[in-house]
Amino acid sequence: MKTVLDGEIDAIVFAYHGAPLDVLGPHVKDLGAGRQAVAIRAFRPLEAQVWVVAKDDPTQSTAMQKLNDVGFFEAVFADSAEIFPYYLHLVGHDGSEVDIEDPYAYPLQLTEFDLHLLGEGTHFRTYEKLGAHLRTVAGVQGVHFAVWAPNAERVSVKGNFNQWDGRTHPLQLRGQLGVWELFVPGLVQGEVYKYEIKSRYMGFTGDKSDPYGVYAERRPNTGSVVFDIEHYEWGDDDWAANRRQHNALTAPMSIYEVHLGSWQRAPETNDFLNYRDLAHKLAAYVKKLGYTHIELLPVAEHPFDGSWGYQVVGYFAPTSRFGTPTDFMYFVDHLHQNGIGVILDWVPAHFPKDSHGLAYFDGTHLYEHADPRRGEHAQWGTNIFNFGRNEVRNFLISNALYWLDKYHIDGLRVDAVASMLYLDYGREGGDWLPNQYGGRENLEAVDFIRRFNEQVHKEFPDVLTMAEESTSWPLVTRPGYVGGLGFDLKWNMGWMHDMLDYMEMDAVFRRFHHHSITFSLMYAFSENFILPFSHDEVVHLKKAMVTKMPGDDWQRFASLRALYAYMYTHPGKKLLFMGGEFGQWHEWDHDHSLDWHLAESGLHKQLQQFVADLNHLYQSEPAMHQVDFSWEGFEWINFHDIDKSIIAFERRAADSNQRLVVVCNFAPVPRSGYRVGVPFAGFYTEVFNSDAVPYGGSNVGNNGGVPSDPIAWDKRPHSVLLTIPPLGVVILKTPAQEPVISAPDA
Repeated sequence: MKTVLDGEIDAIVFAYHGAPLDVLGPHVKDLGAGRQAVAIRAFRPLEAQVWVVAKDDPTQSTAMQKLNDVGFFEAVFADSAEIFPYYLHLVGHDGSEVDIEDPYAYPLQLTEFDLHLLGEGTHFRTYEKLGAHLRTVAGVQGVHFAVWAPNAERVSVKGNFNQWDGRTHPLQLRGQLGVWELFVPGLVQGEVYKYEIKSRYMGFTGDKSDPYGVYAERRPNTGSVVFDIEHYEWGDDDWAANRRQHNALTAPMSIYEVHLGSWQRAPETNDFLNYRDLAHKLAAYVKKLGYTHIELLPVAEHPFDGSWGYQVVGYFAPTSRFGTPTDFMYFVDHLHQNGIGVILDWVPAHFPKDSHGLAYFDGTHLYEHADPRRGEHAQWGTNIFNFGRNEVRNFLISNALYWLDKYHIDGLRVDAVASMLYLDYGREGGDWLPNQYGGRENLEAVDFIRRFNEQVHKEFPDVLTMAEESTSWPLVTRPGYVGGLGFDLKWNMGWMHDMLDYMEMDAVFRRFHHHSITFSLMYAFSENFILPFSHDEVVHLKKAMVTKMPGDDWQRFASLRALYAYMYTHPGKKLLFMGGEFGQWHEWDHDHSLDWHLAESGLHKQLQQFVADLNHLYQSEPAMHQVDFSWEGFEWINFHDIDKSIIAFERRAADSNQRLVVVCNFAPVPRSGYRVGVPFAGFYTEVFNSDAVPYGGSNVGNNGGVPSDPIAWDKRPHSVLLTIPPLGVVILKTPAQEPVISAPDA
């Protein structure tokens, strides 16, 4: 007896049936004349025989009839209308035998409400529904697979469990949205899998990694790996309870930017270290040097080491180069327990064209724009996300929330924001399409960025978002409801380029470019800025930080100390890429560890100590960090001493009686008897001198401080007479003042 139509058999066998649960598994069939039967069907192209075995009585087994040569089997239990629990006993062509649960005997797991939210782009916990999740269904453990592929004719999951045969486990299509799902019983953590996607168009069939996969094989392999990320026991409750204070805009924020693959490696083999080893080494080092946060170059899975992580294939998977997802959780947890925040570089602007990734996912341009004038970054060889599509926005916003939720990340630095904002970014004349109003602004990307920031701050109000944005786009760090993009902080690329251009000049010529060190204060409070010296400035023949500086070795290190001291006293939060803190000679090489032997002696060790002391001073002095984004925290004393290449200014805390006076000399000539106006009478303590002997300096300074004179200078009632070191910065603390108390009402 056969209860299934030949057309349905063919659709299963030739892999174009979108609803295999309608055919496979158990079904109650009406035989007519009031008779019913239970029909159980299976498509097992790799087996010679298949038996249905009743779970309640394993002695009751029924051989399934093979309805065609390809491997479609059916067993019909006449005069029965009750589906009973069973398993399948498989006999291979080689005589091997195995028992399996039938995937098509289990119900679908996604609800109609899940699908509705996915369709409108508001299911921001999509990572809990799509992807591969260990589940227990009807008392049986297995893995639930779900993937979005609306233009697929058939989607299958395959792996070692079915000998990588895409015919064996086709997924069920759920409605018009294009989500496919299947529960496969018996699978466990560690199973490697891919989706085989047969498109409706162009005859495309391809193997794809899971867009929502939480773990991936180590490159060059490209499979996704089933992994349980739900049961790590976090120990960072104290950090979480106080994160709002750590991430406050009034708090000190000194960020150490790190590429995990080259910060340190195994010395003998040059192999990568595990996340757990890195956690202990990095936490101890960062804590010693006084940084408040680290920022990791992208850790999401990427196939090519040379992309530094910026060409992401597995958006939900910490790269397996350094261990498992729980190893990465341990990494974040350990840093938190040592009082260090963790920021991730996040890359929503583009993705690579690797065949196993998001590109041309279901035989169509699903995640990317189809028109290359909007869908490709030719200069990077990557695709651009279609920010106007609900499901794509949902994917990206869910991904951002995933890192904050599952990995306790403290901030997201969004890469290449400028490339998202402008339709003509990196393009010539006719290579781009204007927006609906004829402009160059990418309105869909602007809307996405605002939604991203709104959702992040709604669900994680104590987390920071940061924009790497290199243009003059207005209101980047202002809320969306006033027309802003909604970021908390923006990298000050203008300050960075001006300062590096200035410092690379021979000191003789600096007097002609004095504006380079003062111009940033014209716009310093238009946004909430971070001052970065990032990885991009020490690669591609740009030279390492110390070798950018002119002169002999002493002058180079003195100039670098002066640059860092100005950075720390200038308004804005701070970021420095690894290696810059001890003056590595060579450009950064992502394939090798930093040259740690340099930090063991000489000027390199002294620079490292300088950075540590500067970080600790920065944290301990409210005037250096409390009022970074308003004129109330800064005032020029003298910015027009062009001939001597000297500037002087005040930094102020929220209590304006707490002040520092900063004097920077960017010439290699000491200046004695240099008068500087000061706000108060009293003794001015020299709390920091970049030219001190422990830092490799010449020890030109002010013997711990100087008293003020009742001589008006620089439009101030008092002044001090200073000795300013060559290529040096001195920081003076104002004498303590009584708080101002208003007179009582009469």
